[in-house]
Amino acid sequence: MNSFTYQYPVRQHFGKGCAENAIKEEMKLVGRNVLLAYGGGSLKRTGLYDKMVDWLHECGKNVTDFGGIMPNPTYAKVQEGARIVREQGIDFILAVGGGSVIDCCKIVSAQAKLNEDIWEMQYAKHQYPTEFVPMGAVVTASGPGASRTTGRSSPTPKRS
Repeated sequence: MNSFTYQYPVRQHFGKGCAENAIKEEMKLVGRNVLLAYGGGSLKRTGLYDKMVDWLHECGKNVTDFGGIMPNPTYAKVQEGARIVREQGIDFILAVGGGSVIDCCKIVSAQAKLNEDIWEMQYAKHQYPTEFVPMGAVVTASGPGASRTTGRSSPTPKRS
């Protein structure tokens, strides 16, 4: 086997109360403008949305809302997120939800840094982004999908 170095610069927080503690700890490391991304209405119905916003404000962050990320997010939704990130000068993306929200935000984090369409870049030119807006995730899903919490994978958005 050839020699190689593997680096996985991801911190994962586990346990009761870890969302609040992790947000307050991690927000010290990022800029002022945070995109709060989530799916449907359950985040607001459960009260978690208000808690997230409060915690982010306690950390001195400006919060920009990016809700309505649907299961199997569309290409248009990814582009909407990337536009918001660029227009609002977002320093950090916080995805709160399950796999669809997290995967959508991974692509948004790349598309927002590109001067070209990520779809064309990946599928026509066979090139991949190398720059991303930093992001984190609070997983609200349970079960097997909950393991999809971090990393910079290349999920394929549904193009519409």
